[in-house]
Amino acid sequence: MEQVMLVLTNLPDMPSAHAMARRLVEQKLAACVNCLPAVKSIYRWQGAIEEADEITLLIKTAASRYAELEAAIKGGHPYQLPEIIALPLTGGLPAYLAWVTQETEKDVDV
Repeated sequence: MEQVMLVLTNLPDMPSAHAMARRLVEQKLAACVNCLPAVKSIYRWQGAIEEADEITLLIKTAASRYAELEAAIKGGHPYQLPEIIALPLTGGLPAYLAWVTQETEKDVDV
């Protein structure tokens, strides 16, 4: 079975998070994306401590689609330096992991 990954990124608001989540699923780069509201991020940026209210996306994808997924996130992200973190899943319900792999397979032209 192919490796499945959980990819995280943050967006500044729900409309941009929803648009990105939908685009990733439509393009079969993700099988499922959860939009988690009301995340408070505290971070250092260009020497200053910043705070932001953000929406976290939990993106489930196949490892073979990661490079395209990363490019799609970067290409459609409003931040200069988007957070993109990929975690390989070491376990999970086998039927769910198989579903993620199936839903992210590239369409083959016949």
